[in-house]
Amino acid sequence: MSAAREGGRILVDQLLLHGTDTAFCVPGESFLPVLDALHEHRAKVKTIVCRHESAAANMAEAHAKLTGRPGVCLVTRGPGATQASVGVHTAFQDSTPMILLVGDVGSDFRDREAFQEVDFAAMFGPLAKWAARIDSVERIPEYLARAFSVAMSGRRGPVVLALPEDMLSATASVADARPYEPAHADPGASEMERLRVLLAGAKRPLVVLGGSGWTVPACEDMRRFAEANRLPVACAFRFQDLYDNRLENYVGDVGIGINPILAERVRTADVLLVVGARLGEMTTSGYTLLDSPVPRQKLVHVMTGAEELGRVYQAEVPILASLGRFARAAAAMAPVDASAWEKSVAEARADFLAWRARREIPGKVQMWDVMNWLEANLPADTIYCNGAGNYATWLHRFHAYTGLRTQLAPTSGAMGYGVPAAIAAKIAEPSRTVVAFAGDGCFLMAAQELATAVQYGAAILVVVVNNGMYGTIRMHQEKRYPGRVHATDLANPHFAALARAFGAVGEIVEETAQFGPAVERCLASGKPAVIDVRIDPQAITPNTTLDAIRAAASKK
Repeated sequence: MSAAREGGRILVDQLLLHGTDTAFCVPGESFLPVLDALHEHRAKVKTIVCRHESAAANMAEAHAKLTGRPGVCLVTRGPGATQASVGVHTAFQDSTPMILLVGDVGSDFRDREAFQEVDFAAMFGPLAKWAARIDSVERIPEYLARAFSVAMSGRRGPVVLALPEDMLSATASVADARPYEPAHADPGASEMERLRVLLAGAKRPLVVLGGSGWTVPACEDMRRFAEANRLPVACAFRFQDLYDNRLENYVGDVGIGINPILAERVRTADVLLVVGARLGEMTTSGYTLLDSPVPRQKLVHVMTGAEELGRVYQAEVPILASLGRFARAAAAMAPVDASAWEKSVAEARADFLAWRARREIPGKVQMWDVMNWLEANLPADTIYCNGAGNYATWLHRFHAYTGLRTQLAPTSGAMGYGVPAAIAAKIAEPSRTVVAFAGDGCFLMAAQELATAVQYGAAILVVVVNNGMYGTIRMHQEKRYPGRVHATDLANPHFAALARAFGAVGEIVEETAQFGPAVERCLASGKPAVIDVRIDPQAITPNTTLDAIRAAASKK
């Protein structure tokens, strides 16, 4: 029997055993024994102290995306947990493995609506794969082993565990668990043969990649499979880094603001091979690209979780398999004759290149030129992060992602994600360049984390696309209620001065020629930096202006 340990120490020992090397937190008195145990293991586990729980949770989620291992976040009860819930929701919709540990009221106060008491199993039940409370100190190893296994097996996702104060302070002599082993599924030989038969008879096939659980070898296997069969490849919403966008058979992203020509290719595909993507609202253009429940296309749907197969669309060939194992089997499959569609791949590629060609917008700052400068001057492995808003269109449409783990973005559409994600990325990969894009509204939802970036020397570059409004909402407002602007204008601080107040670098760009030199000064400083890029409010999207939207709406 092992020596007696305090609950907080047992818990941190389990985190170490399961491979945790970084934990993000906002400290609370409800989990002091855990903080004390983290102090004991401070050489093995980096504890990153954040300024807001939503940012801590977003950092843990981004860390998991980048590393492929569960991100760990620690917060206190009540307001701490409710504020962290946005990161849990993102992890759930993005299928990201994450573990949120919540300090909770003592067992003797339970069910009295004690100070900051919440029923966390009920609260997080719809937002997590599993939510529970550890009432017995002896069962900490069991609960943590299950948490890591649940987070990493099948369709990955978040787990929430509530930790009563008295349980964390109690002692027990209990053995540690073994390191978790996620369950994997192999595609069946008959399923792979059905896929090959469908491809052999196809005339308009299309591959769409998405979801979590990918590795570099798995992406390489998918590339070999696609190139051997001369298949066009697209990526699902905010999973554009699963396939090198520079390759000749990459044809674009299937998400918000999809290229209409690519949307038509999805609709008219006769064989649609979807690997890892849930085929949710964003990837299907509001469930319009495929008919439900039976798609027009012969759908081959590969998913890691059985519950996702047939949820919305009945596949011709549903395949339950780990993405790496499916990719390996696909790469080993004998190629089919691609002569029926080979020429169309070059056409689809040309359509993609035309879609991302230069667009002139109103004002002195041309965002296409900004994106072009970054692509031409920053390293190919630069990590780009963003939250939600129309500004993200410039990044998603005009930047070529070079491969896995160069994109961190929330499919949940959560604002305030880009800056925390960038900080987490820079801490995990300090040698890589990390750029966060944020709108002016998005930025101020997490600007306080510049303090975290400065504290830990995370020299990120934040590009604030500043148009003085909640642009996406304003766009929809003008479409539906032209000329009746309400509750979408923003009065912003001086972003460059705000950055300097934190000890970061601040720059202002008011015309395109200023951007490149500003980036160079920021990167040379070795500090976190913010560039306030002031664009014309008329430049609401690459394709149109506010005046044009208003004029079109007023004619209806």
